[in-house]
Amino acid sequence: MSDLVLIDGDLALFMPVFGAAIVVVQTGRLRGSGPATVGGKKICVDGDETSVSVPGCTYMTPQYSIPGVGTLKIQQLAANQKAQHSQTGGKPVLLKGAMFTARFEVQVPAMQPPPGPGAPIPDGSPSYSGQGQFQSTNIKARAT
Repeated sequence: MSDLVLIDGDLALFMPVFGAAIVVVQTGRLRGSGPATVGGKKICVDGDETSVSVPGCTYMTPQYSIPGVGTLKIQQLAANQKAQHSQTGGKPVLLKGAMFTARFEVQVPAMQPPPGPGAPIPDGSPSYSGQGQFQSTNIKARAT
């Protein structure tokens, strides 16, 4: 079944739930590198998903209620987000598809308020996994 082709500038929308962490998400943008274009914009190909990096997102967990900060990234595409038959520049074209696996990398850990006097306790988790989806500005070009 065909799906919309992703192009330069399309959005990566992250869901706010990353396991135990709740992230104040921001939108990421894809940078297309394929030689073919749609509407004057380069088509996104396999590997372009690694260009998405959204720093400065705050997060917290039920245990660590003093917010921390990290970066949202795409960890892995779903199988239906890489074209099986359509390529440009020798690489599979990226498709809107379903949900990708996202990663939230902690730069400044969230903190747990101390039980008494003393310093807050930092979150020991270096990252959290979640999901996201693409929103395409392309409404015509489709591929399989």
